[in-house]
Amino acid sequence: MIRPALLLALLTAFPLSHAAPGLSTVSERSGFQATGRYAEVEQLCAAFQKAYPQAVRCFSFGTTPEGRPMLALAVSRSGALTAKAAAQRKLPVLLVQGGIHAGEIDGKDAGFLALREALDGKAAPGALDKQVLLFVPVFNVDGHERFGKWNRPNQRGPEAMGWRVTAQNYNLNRDYVKADAPEMQAMLALVNEWDPLAYVDLHVTDGAKFQPDVSIQVEPVHGGDAQLMQSGTVLRNNVMADLKAQGSDPKHYYISFHKTDEPQSGFVDSMSTPRFSTGYFPLRNRFAMLVETHSWKDYPTRVRITRNTIVSMLEQVARHGAEWQQQARQADARAAAMAGSSFPLSYKTTDKTQMIEFAGYEYVRSQSDISGGPMTRYDESKPQVWTVPLRDEVVPDFQIQAPAGGYLVPAAYAAQVGAKLKQHGIRFKVLDKALDQAAVDTFRAEKTRLGAQSVEGRQMLTVEGAWQQEARALPAGSLFVPIAQPKARLVMTMLEPQGADSLLAWGWFNIAFERKEYMEEYVAEEVAREQLAADPALAAAYQAKLDSDPAFAKSQRARLDFFARRHASWDERYNLYPVYRSAAKY
Repeated sequence: MIRPALLLALLTAFPLSHAAPGLSTVSERSGFQATGRYAEVEQLCAAFQKAYPQAVRCFSFGTTPEGRPMLALAVSRSGALTAKAAAQRKLPVLLVQGGIHAGEIDGKDAGFLALREALDGKAAPGALDKQVLLFVPVFNVDGHERFGKWNRPNQRGPEAMGWRVTAQNYNLNRDYVKADAPEMQAMLALVNEWDPLAYVDLHVTDGAKFQPDVSIQVEPVHGGDAQLMQSGTVLRNNVMADLKAQGSDPKHYYISFHKTDEPQSGFVDSMSTPRFSTGYFPLRNRFAMLVETHSWKDYPTRVRITRNTIVSMLEQVARHGAEWQQQARQADARAAAMAGSSFPLSYKTTDKTQMIEFAGYEYVRSQSDISGGPMTRYDESKPQVWTVPLRDEVVPDFQIQAPAGGYLVPAAYAAQVGAKLKQHGIRFKVLDKALDQAAVDTFRAEKTRLGAQSVEGRQMLTVEGAWQQEARALPAGSLFVPIAQPKARLVMTMLEPQGADSLLAWGWFNIAFERKEYMEEYVAEEVAREQLAADPALAAAYQAKLDSDPAFAKSQRARLDFFARRHASWDERYNLYPVYRSAAKY
């Protein structure tokens, strides 16, 4: 239950009497104990447009698998309420997204509150004159309507809430690159149309019990365009300073213990992979902010903090948006000139450690008689300062060299790859003439490893191998994806085979790594004898392999494959990645 003193303070901070008729939320009217169903979003979207017709446009940008409209509000005092108008007036666009995990629904109620206050001039005065706010109250709409009281058992409030994943069981915050979910495809279309300068992803964290109430993580900070990394750090620090001034204790890293349920293991910062929002948007040379309020703070507290964060972002974009827009365009130009330069496909956190003081609570670790394992009990009546390790130095890990020209996709795979590139707004060309023996680099997998179980509906694939020069014919209808474009980082992320969130990693090309043709054993035996008799060097290599590799020597299949791979019947496309690097431009 909410404490009476806190409720009084919150109601004083957010007075309902000044709200335009029909613009208060179920959350406000309940003293921030409950949240409304999606019908309320539909009602409020229309009501805001009616109350502020010159400053708000309510529109649908997609339909969910269960047939619900995906709604957004375009908000500006500039009169620019369409993507075209925003671009013509060179206004920065701030996209604020709530409910990607619909049980973590602070962003919906905080967003409507911040929006009303900004429109009334009571928060971020003048900020809406200098930008367009795109507010998506609920991204995961179908999940929002899977409503229940215990959908988030490790979270305090609201009384009932939605579900983490979509009706098709997709976790949208794992889907930014592969974009399997219809909802994500709609979101990417919205992003392509509006090209937001900054994207704010509003969440509620999981984790242990402690005092800090929010983490603010921004990218590019750890990786991406160097100049944007500097501005990303400024953006993060400014928002954190605003929150501190309003009584919060924000952290710049995800507040989750390095080892689950072990406070003394401390914290480890990292660079998110592109399946997450903060890993994805730096590849487009734009800012992304992940806001994670702490699940054990009550709902009124979390809504207030989220509202404060949105207001701070409005103020930051109003103050710095024009400068950051120019930097983003310059970053686009630098990305388009990345040919031949180094690009990190992954990042790692170093072992560099600092000890920090962290506001926690007294706790006891003991052996559980239920699970048989260790368990932690926290006493929230006894604040305690922990001294714990923090590792937050993040550096590039696996790096590649950008191709000089771009990538070639054979016609057989052009439709599926082309459709995915279009979803991300990546430019490519369909070749109208065949290429005869084009000089390319090809990647052949020496080792492949399939995931033991599916992830987000896909069986992931990891490959080991190397690029090598080769001449290959490509039929008309093949694709050329130039590296010389603003989304060059995203191109490489999707098409380099060893990227953690590449199309290959997500299973788009698994079939290319399946062996389809075999020799019968008795035929292979005859072929082996013929090859041994005809080629003394081959015979010597075979004997050396027998002598040096016990596993090979014990395997009938491996020994016969040694010869089958050297026979004219061997499938030369087996384990060949069907995307090539090209130094030439088409």
